[in-house]
Formats: sequence, structure tokens, C-alpha cells
Amino acid sequence: MLKNKQIFLKETPQDKLSNAHFEIRTSEIPSPADGQILIETLYISIDAANRAWMQGRTYRDQILPGNLMAGFALGKVIETKNNNFNVGDMVEGDLGWQNYSLKSANEIVKARIISSPNLHMSVLGITGRTAYFGMQLANLKNKDTVVVSAAAGAVGNVAGQIAKIKGCRVIGITGSKEKSQWLIQDLGFDGVVNYKNGNWLKNLKELCPNKIDVYFDNVGGDIFESIMFRMNNYGRVICCGALSQYDRAPPKSGPRGIPGIIVTKRLSLRGFIVMDFDDQKEEANKQLQEWIDNKKILVAEDIVEGLENTPSALIGLLNGENKGKRLVKL
Repeated sequence: MLKNKQIFLKETPQDKLSNAHFEIRTSEIPSPADGQILIETLYISIDAANRAWMQGRTYRDQILPGNLMAGFALGKVIETKNNNFNVGDMVEGDLGWQNYSLKSANEIVKARIISSPNLHMSVLGITGRTAYFGMQLANLKNKDTVVVSAAAGAVGNVAGQIAKIKGCRVIGITGSKEKSQWLIQDLGFDGVVNYKNGNWLKNLKELCPNKIDVYFDNVGGDIFESIMFRMNNYGRVICCGALSQYDRAPPKSGPRGIPGIIVTKRLSLRGFIVMDFDDQKEEANKQLQEWIDNKKILVAEDIVEGLENTPSALIGLLNGENKGKRLVKL
């Protein structure tokens, strides 16, 4: 008999996340009540935000000890008592870290897969659209100097490639020599600095002699602080995430020079969440698919197999193991 494996948060991490913070439980596969849909999960998206959800309320409720781990996922309807869904429909939503889930119609949407399921979860999904809409907000201009942190990550690599398509000079920030070479040789970045190198700021100044017009921030913290002092007047900062802050104890203070440096340089800072642009996602996917077809965007996916490996997949992402979008395939 098939069983439903589920991963729960065992305790709230106070510092670095580890496998000890999770527990796997096995239960019967649930049966749908009237109006419900039973879904078999195919792919789980692994995102730094999964860790942020453990720290407190964000745009969703905090995940507390004893809660099923939340996570955006793609699945297939295998039983339905809702007339709006049929067996075999592909759906997406917060299905959680589990093999099977029961959902109401307002908790999921039908997935319009125009390519492969994994591509739907990477560049043609929330990840790619985050980069797309973030770069729209940046109001890119030809020959702008654009710096992207976590540049080898799921969003960062796509954001950098879009900036290149728009005629910008793109500098990435990453954490290894291997990733630096990949970003330059395969993705076409103009330069990369390794933030684990003690000379990274000096290297950044050399790569950005005319300073920085646009900063796409995925990490926050010390890197964000340092970049602010290298921005040009009237520069644009797109705040996408704060990866450096998620997997650690809360910082005692914020970045130095804020808001003073924002005022004196007349910077524009814009935070956003990709769901703000749901009404434009078809337009975004059409453009992203065209860029993929024309080989202007290289798709980078990092796929881990097995639900039981989902905690390790998240821990590895937080430690910078991945290149491109990390998914767990069930």
C-alpha cells in the first residue's frame, strides 16, 4: 500500500539550519471530501524563502514547530471531488513537503505547461519571472553597469542574463571560483567577484570603474551595505531577497550609512514579490521562452531526487551548493 511521506519542522532553528530541525512522518494517503482535490506532488521548489518562513511572519504565516513544511510545488490531480478539476490536471501552489496533498480549489491553480515540467518550475516559473519583473523595475538602460548578488543562484543567473540581453555590462557576485568561471564562460557575464575573497571589494572597484547604476540584491547584509557606497547618483536598487540574513541569528544592527547614503546619492530602492505581477505572467513566460529558444538565456537547473532529501537540498542551497534553480523531484 502506498503511504504519504511528509516532512515537518521539528524545532525552530536559532542559527544554522540542519537536518535535525526536521522530521519525516508517514501517514495514510488522504481521501478528498466534497470540493477537494487530491494531488500527487511531482516537483518541489527549493527557495531561500523556505528558511525565512521559519523566522517569523513575512507575506505568509510563520512555519512553527509541528507544522508541515510549506513549499511551492507542481503536482498532478489523481482524485477529485471538485467539478473544476479533472484527474490528470497539472496544478501548482503551496502543496508542502509531502508526496500527496488535499487542496481546495482556491489554494491551487491549473498549471499551463508549455515546455517540460522542470522548466515550468525554473525559468518559466516563479524563479524566471522574479528575475524578469525585477529587471523591469530596474528600468535598465543600454550600457548600464549592473551588479547582481547570488549571481549563480536561481534568480540571480537569469537576472544577469536579462541585463546582458538589454545591453548592460553585468558583474556578478558569487562564492566560488567554479561559479565565477561558469558565469563568465557559459552565461556571458562581463566579470565576477568572489565575496569569500578578502579582496572582493577591491576587485569590484576594478570591474566597475564608473561605479554601479543598478544593483539587483539577493542577499542583503554586509554585501548590500558595501554596494551602497559604490552606487552612482540616481542609481536603482532592486531588493529581491536577503539570503545572508535567513540562516543565522538575527543581526544586531542594520547596514551602516542607511538612509544617509540613499539620500545623498538620491538612490531608488524597490522591493517586490513576484505574485504582484500575476496578471502579467503569460506575457513574461512568452518573452522568457523566446529568449530560451533563441539561446539568449541558458537554463540552469539543479535537480535533487527524493522527498527525504528535501531538507538537505534546502541546507545545501543556503550554503551555496547550487548553480541555477534547485528542485526536488519526487
